[in-house]
Amino acid sequence: MGILESIIIAIVEGLTEFLPVSSTGHMIIAQNVLGVESTDFVKAFTIIIQFGAILSVVVLYWQRFFKLNHTPAPEGAGSLKKFLHKYDFYWKLFVAFIPAAVIGLLFEKKIDALLESVTVVAVMLIVGGIFMIFCDKIFNKGSEDTVLTEKRALKIGLIQCIAMIPGVSRSMSTIVGGMSQKLSRKKAAEFSFFLAVPTMFAATCYKLLKLILDGGTTVLVDNMAVLIVGNVVAFIVALLAIKFFINYVTKYGFKAFGYYRIIVGVIILIMIMSGQSLTL
Repeated sequence: MGILESIIIAIVEGLTEFLPVSSTGHMIIAQNVLGVESTDFVKAFTIIIQFGAILSVVVLYWQRFFKLNHTPAPEGAGSLKKFLHKYDFYWKLFVAFIPAAVIGLLFEKKIDALLESVTVVAVMLIVGGIFMIFCDKIFNKGSEDTVLTEKRALKIGLIQCIAMIPGVSRSMSTIVGGMSQKLSRKKAAEFSFFLAVPTMFAATCYKLLKLILDGGTTVLVDNMAVLIVGNVVAFIVALLAIKFFINYVTKYGFKAFGYYRIIVGVIILIMIMSGQSLTL
């Protein structure tokens, strides 16, 4: 994979990481269309450049991301509860992150196998698209005043695990998870962005470590320019995508994304069934 291919895939990542259309699915499609071989490095690349995209969340929301809870702790709270109260934001992110960490480690090989299937991506794009068309009506009872409790955070984290199937979309699963817990569309989307930081940071570190332990140090060094360019491009594009998405989804909801997913999924399935190759 050269610099040009890495830029194109990184643009796709930056555009789709925080939209409910499946960034992994779109990167798999882009990889196939570009004719990029699915090597261990390429699989790692599609995970590692997501780190560049999630940094955009930290930059855009830095005031909230690094803000501690200085409100008084509940009366009679012990030392642990006072500590968790102060670091409430990070604690709830950790609670929501746990399910993905556990399931990701347990089913790593099966997840990696699914990453090679464009058919799985296409089917899940369609299924998820149908769901998104109706999710506003199903969950449109959220409020900006809803408090994100530990229990709600854990449930959102469990729902996020569905996104390990390529084509589902981590963003879609966590936003819908938030809305199912009575969060408003905006609040659910923002928590989805925040949750992406520990989730994708852990995935990036794990893939890097695994690649190094499997003897891929030389591959990493040889492709360092590709990784750096990919992360920078993904970061810049994601900054723009987040601003657009928050404004759009607050006003109009998710129906347009649902139709988009269905159209893309159907086109891919038609191409596959007609014997056409997605590789140039």
